[in-house]
Amino acid sequence: MSATDIDAEAPTGNTFAGDVFVNFRRWNRKVVRSPTAFVVEIVVGALSLLLFATVFGDVGEIALERAGFTGVDYVTYLLPAVLLQATIGSSFNSGMGLVGDLESGMFEKTVASPMSWTAVLAGKSASELLRIVVQVLVVLGFGVAAGATVRTGLAGVVGVVGICLLVAGLFVSIANAIGVVTGDEEVVNAATMLFMFPLLFLSPAFIPMTDGVETLATFNPVTYGVDAIRALVLGEDVMTVLEVTRFGGIYDTLVPAVGVLVALNLISGTIAVSLLARASSASAT
Repeated sequence: MSATDIDAEAPTGNTFAGDVFVNFRRWNRKVVRSPTAFVVEIVVGALSLLLFATVFGDVGEIALERAGFTGVDYVTYLLPAVLLQATIGSSFNSGMGLVGDLESGMFEKTVASPMSWTAVLAGKSASELLRIVVQVLVVLGFGVAAGATVRTGLAGVVGVVGICLLVAGLFVSIANAIGVVTGDEEVVNAATMLFMFPLLFLSPAFIPMTDGVETLATFNPVTYGVDAIRALVLGEDVMTVLEVTRFGGIYDTLVPAVGVLVALNLISGTIAVSLLARASSASAT
């Protein structure tokens, strides 16, 4: 039985929006019942900002001055890195949740239901993205309290949250793909470290990039998230890997960065849904 057959057998009262909401509500309830991971991610984000600013502060200020970031304090420069660290870490919890379903047998029960797998992933992802919005806002508030500034004001804050959601969508799909392929929580946990810190350090997240890193950073999705958030924080064009002058000012960073992230979301989301559908077909036979 294929995933298409499963979707085709849905009863008349079964709607895509209803399936999304059912899964959205189910995953929200799990967070409410066990909020430990949610709280820990917020604490880790806040502590990371404090620790990185303390450890790299002097070096960071020198690097910013040499790179031409005049009038920018290191806490403000660091803010995008910490927001994306929290975002990526939370995104991979999605894969761990899927593995939990596989181990508990809930996955097979979901397979037996007449729900579209696109709706299943959409509802699950929506719940996780809502949680990430809350985490990003709390960490952002902590950053502002620590001295960071968002020069584009409230509109910039909304934009920052939007960019974090695009990055989150990408890594939620990756985490679910890894989870359904491996069925192993330890692998997903290891993948968190494998993706998060190398990608952050191979981008302009913590200090301005050197020429030797720039080529690798061009193919690093985190680079586009960092640059987009930093453009919103500083209110200026800061694109580091692409030469774009068509849109003017801050939009020379935002337009290409958002375009790249949207494209990667479409690709990764398609792959994740395909793998989930294949797994559901195997479980249903």
